[in-house]
Amino acid sequence: MSYRTITAALALACLSVPALAQTTPAPGTAMPASSDMTSSGMGMKMADSATVKLKYVTVKPADVMSSKLVGTTVYNNKNETVGEVEDLVIENGKTLTGVVVSVGGFLGMGESYVVLDPSTLAISDKDGKWMVHADTDKDTLKNAPKFTYSKMKK
Repeated sequence: MSYRTITAALALACLSVPALAQTTPAPGTAMPASSDMTSSGMGMKMADSATVKLKYVTVKPADVMSSKLVGTTVYNNKNETVGEVEDLVIENGKTLTGVVVSVGGFLGMGESYVVLDPSTLAISDKDGKWMVHADTDKDTLKNAPKFTYSKMKK
């Protein structure tokens, strides 16, 4: 499996649970009224084993899969290419807190990475082509604080 596929699957799992989940109880059981549906109980946990009973979610037509975002070109408001989505930052397995974007460089050489706040980005799907939009320019991103990023597994 490729790194992007694994990253996208992990990000999808993180994103779909807190923001888009609809819990479906097993046939013949009632939906729990307990606190495991509160925001503090949602999302993946950082642990060596799972302690919460498995639940299923329903993906809605308007939901966005992370696999559609990773590798997507980032455009500014002048429709100029300013970068590419490389990865998603997920805090404590629950909240999308950053979007790693590669900027500069040519054919993967000389590029650097910046992490953008997801609330500053817009996404669109035009005729099956996903796009990410940012109100910025190439120079601003080239001069932004750099993120030291390693795609190598540890």
